[in-house]
Amino acid sequence: MFLKILSLTLLGLGVFVLMQVFLPFASFKIWEISHYNQGLLLTDPLPKTTPKMYNGGVLGVSVSNVDNFPAFVSDSNIVTESVYKEFKLSIPKIGLSEVTVKVNSNDFERNLGHLPGSALPGQKGNVFITGHSSLPRVIGNDDKIPFFVNLPKVERGDEIILDVSGQKFVYKIIGLRIVDPKEVSVINPPDQEGRYISLMTCVPPGFSLKRLIVLGKLK
Repeated sequence: MFLKILSLTLLGLGVFVLMQVFLPFASFKIWEISHYNQGLLLTDPLPKTTPKMYNGGVLGVSVSNVDNFPAFVSDSNIVTESVYKEFKLSIPKIGLSEVTVKVNSNDFERNLGHLPGSALPGQKGNVFITGHSSLPRVIGNDDKIPFFVNLPKVERGDEIILDVSGQKFVYKIIGLRIVDPKEVSVINPPDQEGRYISLMTCVPPGFSLKRLIVLGKLK
């Protein structure tokens, strides 16, 4: 009897673990295929060159392991430091409100990270922000916080709101893109005159196979 109960318990646990892994993956693939079929994903390539960024800083980016998965890391040499260390990000469509974004930081384990050397809110260029989308573990209280787990649910026209000490910058989402984890061209703005924002996270949630890029433009 004990062996039977143990076998059923292990079987149930195996099914549970399988569903935790398979369902998010399958759900995302369905989302990806439907978005491609509806023409909702950007397909045109971004510029391949890395332009000079704000305050004379040149964006030097590499792909390194951050919290055990490949992510963009910048060692950009910024001439003039930001006068603020963080700002807030909200995306009403997916219920994100006043999430802290650390300025010029490669750390986004328990907050969002603003890639060093990328534009600051309201500036010309591309405000590049990274966040996790991994599914939380059942055990342990030191998990990274998956602020961007619902990022695939945003659509063109939705708003991304940045709050810098009470001054708000509202960006309108103009497209989504799925890219390889090492595709650093996405840090570049589509042009040199506009004021853009890019949000990056790994997809499918819980995996690091691809990156979702959400591109917005200042309204």
